[in-house]
Formats: sequence, C-alpha cells, structure tokens
Amino acid sequence: MIATEDLNQVLSLAPIAMNPKAGKWRTEAMRSHSTPRLLFVAKGQGRITIAGLTRGFGPNNVIFIPAKTMYGYTLGPTVFGQMLTIPAAMAPEWPDEPAHLRLRDVAVQKDFASLLDGLESELSTNTDASRRAAHYQLGLVSVFLERQLDAHSDLQQDDRLHTSAARVVAAYTDLVERDFRSKIGVADYAAALGVTPTHLTRCCNVTCGRSALELLTDRKHFEACSLLRDTKQPVNQIASSLGFSSAAYFSRAFQSKAGRSPSQFRKFGGQSKP
Repeated sequence: MIATEDLNQVLSLAPIAMNPKAGKWRTEAMRSHSTPRLLFVAKGQGRITIAGLTRGFGPNNVIFIPAKTMYGYTLGPTVFGQMLTIPAAMAPEWPDEPAHLRLRDVAVQKDFASLLDGLESELSTNTDASRRAAHYQLGLVSVFLERQLDAHSDLQQDDRLHTSAARVVAAYTDLVERDFRSKIGVADYAAALGVTPTHLTRCCNVTCGRSALELLTDRKHFEACSLLRDTKQPVNQIASSLGFSSAAYFSRAFQSKAGRSPSQFRKFGGQSKP
C-alpha cells in the first residue's frame, strides 16, 4: 500500500474552497508536508498561519509553504483557490523560506493564471508526454515566483518576521514539527529554546493568537485525523505513535476537539461532528 505522505509528494493541483461538511481540521489544523506547497487564492479572503505567524490573504494572493513547515488556514465563504503539490525532486528550485505575494498587476495575474491553466491541462491528460510537460510547466511556475519575489521584495516584507516573538515561535514550530510524536510537552520545548513556558505562550499569542499548547495539540490532532481517515491502524497504536500515555487519554483529547470519538470519526469517513 502507498503511504498517504507518498501520495502527497506527487505533482498535483487541487481546488480549495470552504466546505463546512468536510471538517475544519482539513484546513485549519496545523500540519506540514515532506514536500513544498503553493497556495493560490483566486477570490475571497481568509487567514493563514505559517511557522506560527498569522496573516490575512485575499484575491490574487500566492503563498509558498516550504517542506516540513507547519501551517493551517481558515477560509471565508467565498474563497476559491488551488493548492499545488511540488514533488521532492523539484523542491530545490523553490525558495527555502515562506513567501506571500499579492499580485496587484492585472497582466501579472493573467500570466500566472495562464501558467496554472497550462499545468492543469497537462495533469488532466494521463500520458508520459503530458506528465513530462507538467513538470516543465511547474518549472515555469517556480521561475514566475522567483521573478516576482525579486521584483517586489520591498513589498513582501512583514515587519513582524523580525521581532523576537516571531523568531521564538518559528523555532518552536520547527521543534514541534520534529518532535510532536513524542511525549515532549510545552515546558520541555520552552527549556530547549531557553525561555519560560509563560514567555513562549505569550509569544505564540502575539504572532498567531494561539497558545503554545494549542499549536502542539493542533498538530497532533491533524496527524490523528489523517491516520484515522487514511489508515487502518488500531486506535491504541495511533495513540502510542503520537505520544499519548494511554488510548483512553487520547480518545478523550480527540473527542474534545472533533466532537466524536476516534472510532466514530473513522466510521464517518473523517468527519468531525457538526
């Protein structure tokens, strides 16, 4: 059987839109991937948190998320966009840091839309030639992003990136992404960063409006949801793999966020309780 993360490394372009029936965890819960993602918002507004820093987005926004970087986003009711999965083999052609572009020029907007349309067209044709063409088209998308970042570097800066709070939270999310499957708690992460748990939580609240504990439990929750939906692992094994001391404790924590027990969540195909 192909693992879920292996499937997520395949070049793909998927639509995104608000879907109340799908469950908020599919977009809002913190997650990461082993390969980069590019999010394009064609219309609507929302908010995205990347590496613990939250910012708003609107129409014609292009957001790049590097591999192994924690993120989650909320969508307004009118949002429509696309999520591009970038395969590992092409990751070196993309930036090392998150990027957020607002395409203000109409001609530039049309150029980018044309690139995505061409990529989508090649991906919809299942031949060796079309798959090769899709990868070439992806290369053009990476060149577009690089040129836009170079041309508008003065407009892409977020002053909050350079604050001590943002640096602490970015380092914290890196550690969480590395160790969230363990039994390590917020106090341990704070000690590793050389700060107090109170200071760490204060920094998290400043940069993204969530506590350090919320970010950690949110990351574990997304992983639990994915495993329950996409695998047949027993609940007790999932609990153990995520650092919970017992299946009972895991079930209580999961139900408090999802509104359903792990077994019920799996039965309903990954749907949280409305």
